[in-house]
Amino acid sequence: MPSGASVGSAEAVELRDCDLKRYNGLGCRKAAANVSGPIHADAKGRQFEDQADFDRFLQSLDGTPDKSALGANAVLAASIAFAKATAVDHGVSLWQRFAKIAEVQPVTLPRLTINLFSGGKHAGGQVAIQDVLIVPAAARTIDESLAVAHDVYRAAAHLTHSRYAMRLLRADEGGMAPPFRSEQEMIETAIDAIHQAGYRPGKDVMLALDVAATHFYSPAGYQLQNELLSSDQMTARIAQWVHDYPIVSVEDGLSEDDWSSWPKLRREIETRSLVVGDDLLCTNASRVRRAINEQACNTLLLKVNQAGTLTEAAEAHKLACNAGWFVTISVRSGDTEDNWAADLAVGWAGDQFKNGSITQSERLAKYNRLLLIEEETKMPIVKWPN
Repeated sequence: MPSGASVGSAEAVELRDCDLKRYNGLGCRKAAANVSGPIHADAKGRQFEDQADFDRFLQSLDGTPDKSALGANAVLAASIAFAKATAVDHGVSLWQRFAKIAEVQPVTLPRLTINLFSGGKHAGGQVAIQDVLIVPAAARTIDESLAVAHDVYRAAAHLTHSRYAMRLLRADEGGMAPPFRSEQEMIETAIDAIHQAGYRPGKDVMLALDVAATHFYSPAGYQLQNELLSSDQMTARIAQWVHDYPIVSVEDGLSEDDWSSWPKLRREIETRSLVVGDDLLCTNASRVRRAINEQACNTLLLKVNQAGTLTEAAEAHKLACNAGWFVTISVRSGDTEDNWAADLAVGWAGDQFKNGSITQSERLAKYNRLLLIEEETKMPIVKWPN
C-alpha cells in the first residue's frame, strides 16, 4: 500500500506500529496483523456480491469514518486484494475489473505527467513548491512519452551539474532537487532542459506544477522564500506563472483550508490550466461535492489510499466525472513495486497519470505495466492538452 509524505488533513489514517526501536516507529506489523487477523476472520466463509459489498463489510468492520481502527493501509490492502481476486475469477485483466467497478468504459490511455524537479516535502524544502513536472504533450503513445521524458531528464541532469555543481540526487519520487533560489528559477530551468533536449516548450512538452500550498500556509499567509503572500497575492503569482510559462496543470495552488479563495484561482487560470484539488479534496466525496458547488476547481487528483477503499474512491471519481471535471490518477511519494495503480489509471479512464519520475523501481513498475496495456489494447493517449 502506498503512503504519502504530503498528507491532507481529510485523508484516511494509516496505522503504524509507533515502536521507535523498529523503523523509527513507522513499521506496519499492526496493519498487516489486522489483515491476517480480524479482516480474515470475519471474511472467511462469507460470500460477497461485488466490490461494493466487500468494501461495505470493511467499513463496518473498521467502524470509524477515517479507517483509524484497522488502519487505512490494512483496509485498502484488503480492498485491492479483493479486486485482484475477482479479476482472476472473471478471467479479465485488472484494468478491466477496475473499469467494471467504476462503471467506466475506457477508450484512451492517460497522458503522463512526469516529475522533473522537486522541492517542498518531496525534497529538502529548498523551494516551497513541491514539484515541477513535464507533460509530453505531442507524444502519441506511452512509449514515446517515456522516451521524451528520458531526453528531458538527461538534459536536466546535465544542467544540474553544470549550473549547481551537483551530481544527480533524487527526491522522493525520483525528481532532481538542485538548490534553486526561487520557484521561478525552478520553472525556467525545466524549460531550459526541454530546449536542450531538442523539444519545443509549449508545443512538444508542457509543464505541470504541484504547489502543495497547504504545507507553506499559515494564518499569516503563504511563505515563499522571503515573501509572505496573501491569498490574493498567491493567486496572482500562480496566474502570472501560468501566463508566462507553458503550464497546463496546477495542483493545490492554495491551501486545503483556503476554500474562499479557490473559486478566484479557478477563474483566473482555468482557460489555460487545469485547477487540481489534492489536499483540498482528499478523494473524499463530501469534499468533492463542496468543491463542485463552490466551483473551487475542475480536476480531481485521485489517490485511492486517501479514501481507504476502492468503492469510496469510485464515488469521488463518479462525482468528478459527472461534473465534467478532469481526473488525474496519482500514486504517492512512498509507493511500492506493486503496479495496480497503472491498471486503475486505465480502468478509470484517467485523463492524466501522475506516477513520479522515470527512475526508481516503484515508478518503473507502473510505467512498464502501462506499456504492456498499450501493446495489448492499442488504445491511444487521451487528447490533452489540446
